[in-house]
Amino acid sequence: MIIEAVLAGLLGLLIGSFLNVCIYRLPRDLSVWTPARSYCPGCEAMIAWYDNLPVVSYLLLGGKCRRCREKIPVRYLLTELLCGVMFFACSWFLGFSPLAWKLMVFSAINLALFFCDLEERILPDEFTLGGTAVGLVLAYFVALPMGFTMLFLPLNTPAPWISVAEAAFAAGLAYGSFRLLGWAYERFRDREGLGMGDMKMVAMFGAFLGLMSTLESILIGSVLGSFLGLLFIKLRREDSAQYELPFGSFLAVGAMAAAWIEVFR
Repeated sequence: MIIEAVLAGLLGLLIGSFLNVCIYRLPRDLSVWTPARSYCPGCEAMIAWYDNLPVVSYLLLGGKCRRCREKIPVRYLLTELLCGVMFFACSWFLGFSPLAWKLMVFSAINLALFFCDLEERILPDEFTLGGTAVGLVLAYFVALPMGFTMLFLPLNTPAPWISVAEAAFAAGLAYGSFRLLGWAYERFRDREGLGMGDMKMVAMFGAFLGLMSTLESILIGSVLGSFLGLLFIKLRREDSAQYELPFGSFLAVGAMAAAWIEVFR
């Protein structure tokens, strides 16, 4: 088990390195494939492979570009470490099971969305809509808890397709509910309260987690956002009416908490 967990952790470090590329490029509408090699945002010099080793290179370089000595944001280190730890935990508790791999994918998507929204207030479609599609596919192989859709499907419907139906129902209901809330908020407050990215994000939760865990995700994320967000606004003396809270970041934390609650339930 420990060998599997370590291998999963190492894979997580590599995935975290790629996520850093996505977190920087996708909100700026840049390709994550070209140029294939990473480059310094400051001097735009291509980064050599030995300076692109997850975690190790950051520490050896002291968090600075070798060429121009511009500081590399600590987010690069945190993303790689967190992804490695999450992948390790998935394998440690669940082995190399289909559920573990599904939770690894979900963890990576939420980690990327967390930092994208925190830094740029953008939730890229590649992770929200793309994640929803991936969640629907994985629902066929890793069953979600049976729910309302059983009442509307033929009795002889195969279990994998019931799971897919549950995922689709949860995704659609979560998206529709958030869209309705966003419309109501905008109508009565004359400003946008929920962005389209948040709506697509909760749809992704539904596809991966099913309805009940998605509701838990939203509840946990909303409580965290209300408490920590208001605390941050007060400490920074921001205008609460104008400050744009990275709600997607809080939702990502809520989703991971709900996913692990389901694992240990």
